[in-house]
Amino acid sequence: MNRGLGPNARALRVVVDLGGTWVRVTAAGGGRRAAYKGPTPGAAGLPVLLDRLWRRWRLSRRKVSALGVASRGIWTPGERRALARRLHRFAARVVVISDVEGAYLAALGDRAGVLLLAGTGSIALARDRRGRFTRAGGLGPLLGDDGSAFALGRAWLRGGGVTPARARRIATAPDAVARIAALAPSVLRRARAGDARARRTVREAQEALADLVTRAARSIGREPLPVSWAGGLLAVPHFRAGVWRALHRRGLRVTPTRPAAAIASPAAWRALL
Repeated sequence: MNRGLGPNARALRVVVDLGGTWVRVTAAGGGRRAAYKGPTPGAAGLPVLLDRLWRRWRLSRRKVSALGVASRGIWTPGERRALARRLHRFAARVVVISDVEGAYLAALGDRAGVLLLAGTGSIALARDRRGRFTRAGGLGPLLGDDGSAFALGRAWLRGGGVTPARARRIATAPDAVARIAALAPSVLRRARAGDARARRTVREAQEALADLVTRAARSIGREPLPVSWAGGLLAVPHFRAGVWRALHRRGLRVTPTRPAAAIASPAAWRALL
């Protein structure tokens, strides 16, 4: 949906979900709403995208009361401040958090539990009853992202799932990570159809994600543990069910908890904006 908000829009809140493959931007306020989804520009390209959307939706800094950004690749206070400064011209107030914190906020609010995110990348984020966060994974495609869509696609390429010529074209493309992650749906379909190699690849990804939850959950020490999810890979019910089974085999009692809201939803950001 790309409906313009009109020249009389006031007190708008805008939320950005800046992932590894897609960006989602939602503006809401005064009974009006507009949304955008497209390929991610990354944190470096976000100001250019927002310039375009602000013109399309006829927004200005005085009309936007708050801008919330949940970004992949942003974690430290310094990284948050640096991006917030670059976005200050778009809104009176700018809040930048990591994409996984945004997902946790949307899924579990201020409850203690674990958020498992598996899209292009992967990470588990646990929050204890004092509000302290512990993460497992989230180190990117070179050092981590176990069980992610990227990991699925990479395992499929390594195992000879495509011809060597095609594998080389994918691996050497400028957007190689996104293109490799885009193979995951095909691997899941093959696994459902009974392909032995694909089923093994999917099981390994599910075990890797269960390991992330187990590591993150050590900081909480309570069972049954609320576990919610985010990311395109975990949106697939039969894949998600395999992760819960892998956790059960580890002896970890969890309560799968459906996300309360989408990350790119101003309603999910009430506590911060």
